[in-house]
Amino acid sequence: MLKEFGVAKRSQVLGIDISSTTVKLLELSQDGDRYRVESYAVSPLPPEAVVEKNVNQVGVVGNLIRELINRSSTRAVRAAAAVSGSAVIIKMIAMPAGLSEEELEAQLTLEADQYIPYPLDEVALDFEELGPVPGLDGQVNVLLAVCRQQTIESRVEALEEAGLIPAVMDVEVFAIERALSLLRSQMPVAMSGTIAMVDIGASMTTLSIFAAGESVYTREQLFGGKQLTEEIMNRYELSFEEAGLAKKQGGLPEDYEREVLEPFREAVVQQVSRSLQFFFSSSDYNKLDCIVLCGGVASIGGLADMIEQRLNTTTIVANPFADMSVGAKVNAQALAKDAPAMMVACGLAMRGTP
Repeated sequence: MLKEFGVAKRSQVLGIDISSTTVKLLELSQDGDRYRVESYAVSPLPPEAVVEKNVNQVGVVGNLIRELINRSSTRAVRAAAAVSGSAVIIKMIAMPAGLSEEELEAQLTLEADQYIPYPLDEVALDFEELGPVPGLDGQVNVLLAVCRQQTIESRVEALEEAGLIPAVMDVEVFAIERALSLLRSQMPVAMSGTIAMVDIGASMTTLSIFAAGESVYTREQLFGGKQLTEEIMNRYELSFEEAGLAKKQGGLPEDYEREVLEPFREAVVQQVSRSLQFFFSSSDYNKLDCIVLCGGVASIGGLADMIEQRLNTTTIVANPFADMSVGAKVNAQALAKDAPAMMVACGLAMRGTP
């Protein structure tokens, strides 16, 4: 996404999704309209390796990516990664029509102080002309994206540490927007509707609103599955690692569902409701056509039904692999379990397909 790294040529790239708690690797190929999963691997990160989605320990993250490459048996060496929405300033700016790319860049650089709270030599800047401004003759909308170089460079260094060639640096919300097309057959409403994508990760929940297939709003909140893990840890006197494993594999005492899981589901519903109310109050929208849950927390049993009933809005759990074939070296069962958490990785891996 960000200009220094250019646009990936149409050859295989690995989608490398680096979150605060995990690294996900995904490689896709495409034959006609159908995608195929060629390589896949996921591994947890040690604490403090990535803090609030900023790579803090480049060597640790790089070594883990290398392990995922070996485990997945991929031969691809070019990679696409992404920075989180909170690390990126995204602005829609009206500019005179007819300017060349060089003229647009020069004009945006001159006006950058209005939009960027950092010195220009500390940021990477990219832009895309989207089309005419409705009601304004001679003006076009230009999407401007700005991110601090340090945020990008730490990801690039981690990829290079793993022996990969950084081909694309994207923005997570744009990757999710790209992957949204993979849910077409699952969507109970038209893709042109107003769709809320709620990505509930380990420590961060990201609400992204798409209207007519384009992102119109995104907001991050500190809330996620880590709170459930910590509650399991404290109640049942387990280590954080043991609690995380028990959360996924089961085997917890009989009171877990009633005393721990149900209150957490309630907390998720409240968080989603508050985030949506904030969106409605700060925009011209007053209703949604569908809510799509993704991220690791999305697969918790009964959560989608509870949100649908409480918010009176059709709610589904994302499965970007529903219409894909799976290569022989891919663990299809593990892939299915991780599917709701793979939306960003899918959007990144799609950068290397026609």
